[in-house]
Amino acid sequence: MNNFTFYSPTLFAFGDGEEKNTGALVRRFGGTRVLLVYGGGSVKRNGAYDTVTASLTDAGIPFTELGGVQANPRSGKVYEGIETVRREGCDFLLALGGGSVIDTAKAIGFGALYDGDFWDFFTGKARIESTLPVGVVLTIAAAGSEGSDSCVITLEEGNLKWGCPKTDVIRPKFAVLDPRLTCSLPAYQTASGAVDMMAHICERYFSNTPDVALTDRLCEALLKTIVDAASKAIADPGDYAARADLMWAGMLAHNNSCGVGRDQDWASHQIEHELSAFYDCAHGAGLAVVMPAWMEYVLSHDPMRFARFAVNVFGCEMDFARPERTAREGVARLRDFFRALGMPTTFAEIGARAEDIPAMAAHRAEKPGGFPFGNFVKIGPEEMQAILRLAAER
Repeated sequence: MNNFTFYSPTLFAFGDGEEKNTGALVRRFGGTRVLLVYGGGSVKRNGAYDTVTASLTDAGIPFTELGGVQANPRSGKVYEGIETVRREGCDFLLALGGGSVIDTAKAIGFGALYDGDFWDFFTGKARIESTLPVGVVLTIAAAGSEGSDSCVITLEEGNLKWGCPKTDVIRPKFAVLDPRLTCSLPAYQTASGAVDMMAHICERYFSNTPDVALTDRLCEALLKTIVDAASKAIADPGDYAARADLMWAGMLAHNNSCGVGRDQDWASHQIEHELSAFYDCAHGAGLAVVMPAWMEYVLSHDPMRFARFAVNVFGCEMDFARPERTAREGVARLRDFFRALGMPTTFAEIGARAEDIPAMAAHRAEKPGGFPFGNFVKIGPEEMQAILRLAAER
């Protein structure tokens, strides 16, 4: 196990009806005037908006609204939020929604305290050293941004989907997690969220670091839980126990509890960012296409690691004479599981085109330090294109 520093200061209020306490939590963490950030109409249909705004009013906290955040969140909404915070004198960001809403609030938080362009933090021109505090009321179990040290935004000029440098400064002060708020989600969003969680774990699980038995087992337990709970939640959207497992698993998948002390990969995410930048597909949907293809491409680097994944997550029988055979069965089981959830697993299903593959690699190269990426196996432009061709051939 490698040396590590782990700091995760977020307070989590978990359970049925906890969103009623949002106003008190904002007060607890020093908020006196809130910018409420949310997406579309779902938070109004499921009652979350009414409960949260009533809680803020009861706590005597004035708020200004910023709605309309889209999936694959755009820079335009961040700029709008920064302007609103400064104009209205807001001192606290409250994200009501999923990963896109939370990431937008995080970017507004550190952008509002900076005299330059918030995108400077994404290019490395500036370093995040301070932020307005962010609180979360989670309505989608998926991205794990409610407990993470990162955010991803798409710069509309150039269509650049990049993550900011990871820093504990932007971890939310609190996150309210009520599994009931996810019961009204469409099956596609539930499934997409499950894929995103599994990808966050796999980016940590497929590591070259030796002697990481504890975090290996944590990863495997979470993966098995997600496989079980996602199927139950889609079969019965009102299954509170399954929704609760998914909501907490999504947080644990990405607050880095499973990643400490080990090198992490993140190649699948970097490749997928180009798919969703080009085709505006759901992040989880893009990962369902990319991740099995990445696995096929790098499997020979460490067949026993993939065989362990196959056995301990999907219950495959170990072929000790031919571990690569077990490893490939595990990848096939993962792809079959994604299909069973109703997720796309082919280029065609997300509207992607093989002829765009060179352009995607070139677009990735625009990012400072864009190549190589990944730690399990280093991925350059040729390797990225080979992985995308594998995905396109499915």
